[in-house]
Amino acid sequence: MSSTNKERWLRGVKFYAVGGIGIVVQLIALVVFRSLLHMDYRIATVLAVETAVLHNFVWHDRYTWADRVSRAGTFGRFVKFNVSNGLLSITGNLVFMQVLVSGLGMNYLVANIFTIAACSVVNFLVSDRFVFQAR
Repeated sequence: MSSTNKERWLRGVKFYAVGGIGIVVQLIALVVFRSLLHMDYRIATVLAVETAVLHNFVWHDRYTWADRVSRAGTFGRFVKFNVSNGLLSITGNLVFMQVLVSGLGMNYLVANIFTIAACSVVNFLVSDRFVFQAR
């Protein structure tokens, strides 16, 4: 395996490790917003996704892409991450949750796991090529 492929593979492992913890963060937030605070599942989904996006940004900035220097700085990366991954995740989650929960009657937590998986590949590519791009 070339050093570039090894680097890309390792970065993917880091991305999905952070994302795995982010899934737990998102599911806990979803339970709090939906089951404890009795919010509509769509509003609870948006808030839970944003909670995970914030968590994931911190760890991606400090761990997954810590080796990449950015002209935009941490705040610029945060804005790019929130606009790209946040928007993709929120939109994807709302669309898939609507179809799976309202359309198919699936449990909101199970549906949320499916939506996270569906959005993760696109989020990695956007993060690697846009948010945390090498100079």
